[in-house]
Amino acid sequence: MQTLDLDYIRLTYRADLHVLFLRWTRTVSSEEHREGYRAALELARTVQTGHWLIDLRTRGLASEEDFRWVLIDFRTELALALPDQARRLAYFVTPYHAAIIEGRLQIVEASLRTPVREQTSIQTFTEEQFAQQWLAKH
Repeated sequence: MQTLDLDYIRLTYRADLHVLFLRWTRTVSSEEHREGYRAALELARTVQTGHWLIDLRTRGLASEEDFRWVLIDFRTELALALPDQARRLAYFVTPYHAAIIEGRLQIVEASLRTPVREQTSIQTFTEEQFAQQWLAKH
């Protein structure tokens, strides 16, 4: 198991599951949000995994701008960094935030060209076990 702890994020790679766990530990600024994803990308590139479980329960919602950045810009960075890997992002969220995130996800996904959307599958979960099962399917 490999880990990296920053002030606002804990990254753990579980080789037995072939999953990178990205757990936010507090609310973050836009800059920290992007730095956290890029730190996770470096670890993912090292261990060659495109399966991520992202725990948002402590951090809460990102701004709409940061959310779009993940779905468009970061998604492209991830695809370029791990071209030979299946890429799946499972968001573990509170039930309260699930509907908000799903609504935002549907709006942004509908505006994207199919090749961009297909670079990485993204889904939200309110139970970690279901998120892990979804990641294990592919």
